[in-house]
Amino acid sequence: MTAPTRSLLVADARTKARNRAEARFRAYGLAAILLSVTLLGILLVSILSNGLSAFRQTEIAIPVTLDAALVDKGGKGDPASLRATSATAYGKLIAKALKDELARRSIPTGGLSDKDIAALISEQAGADLRNRVLGDPRLVGQTVTVDGLATGRIDGYFKGRVTLESAEKDSKIKPEQLHLADAMRDAGMMALRFNSGFLTNPDASEKRPEAAGLGVAIVGSLYMMIVVLGLSLPIGVAAAVYLEEFAPKNRFTDLIEVNIANLAAVPSIVFGILGLAAFINFAGLPRSAPLVGGLVLTLMTLPRIIIPARAALKAVPPSIRDAALGIGASRMQSVFHHVLPLAAPGILTGMIIGLAQALGETAPLLLIGMVAFVRDMPGLPPGGFLDPATALPVQVYNWTQRADPAFTERASGAIIVLLAFLLIMNAAAILLRRRFERRW
Repeated sequence: MTAPTRSLLVADARTKARNRAEARFRAYGLAAILLSVTLLGILLVSILSNGLSAFRQTEIAIPVTLDAALVDKGGKGDPASLRATSATAYGKLIAKALKDELARRSIPTGGLSDKDIAALISEQAGADLRNRVLGDPRLVGQTVTVDGLATGRIDGYFKGRVTLESAEKDSKIKPEQLHLADAMRDAGMMALRFNSGFLTNPDASEKRPEAAGLGVAIVGSLYMMIVVLGLSLPIGVAAAVYLEEFAPKNRFTDLIEVNIANLAAVPSIVFGILGLAAFINFAGLPRSAPLVGGLVLTLMTLPRIIIPARAALKAVPPSIRDAALGIGASRMQSVFHHVLPLAAPGILTGMIIGLAQALGETAPLLLIGMVAFVRDMPGLPPGGFLDPATALPVQVYNWTQRADPAFTERASGAIIVLLAFLLIMNAAAILLRRRFERRW
């Protein structure tokens, strides 16, 4: 009896089982991708829905007469005399101007006291007007339009964060103040405008969430990334080139390679402890300085640049080296003229990953004092690298610890700025990588 013949055109049971297994694997992979994209989309929608409102702020337009008798008590008109007038005095001047403007426009105040009416305006308005007068003393005696910030509760009302029902239980706002805010908006005195101060102003106290900004954090992160890029890239690439192309293979280099791999897995807070001990306690560098933050992040980033750089160098075919040596090039010339340019795309990929991780680190920066409340902008380089500053991820952490809901909004807005910062860095690195790819 002859065995039944099998046809290549007809799938047997084992072939059908393999095909079903392959189809299931593809379905699992597609489901994993769809789940990841869905979760990422939910995250982005959550961040954008909570943070985009931070880029708009409620402002009150008030004509204010800068009475010389109140603004310039010394009567000299010089900067020293004008500085003697405090921001509180300017705040009282703005509050009186607001009351007069409401009376002039016949807007009912609902029986609110002068203190309740003045509470619609942020305390920052007085400080901003004082700085404006100090910058241009010729304004004294004139009537100027002040676009002052509304308080956080009023701003939250126009953004839907505060309601009339919640105002009845809130000691910081009254429903009558919200009704007055509606009337002022209808009269054109109050409106939501683009909040440029969110990107330029420094942080503010708990009492002025509407005035809090990212200016110091943005500059601090920029300075730290300059330090990290300026140190980690050349040192990391040089170490990778030496270990991969020139170092002898012995126990000492094996020990170095093992330690580099181990350092890549060390928790980031350990690098913060190291930075605190080495750079602040031993070297005497100032706390909260971008230079110290950059040095700590450099130590953390180096293993994450060395390992991908070595892998990129190892991926270059040995025939490239042999061909260069065969036409008379030295070993160094073969590495720097041929091998290193070919490995540049892989090295830049490692640099992107390392810098992205460094940009989002918080724990090591907390230990070196970057969480400090800093009001003054760091100066220009090189001195600015030693001035007190903070960083974007630390600022996000700081705002999430505060009780006022307005800071939660600003924390989400800061995350958007951090993501934009990261996208710009990645885009620049990708452009450089493509340039090398086209060249070779």
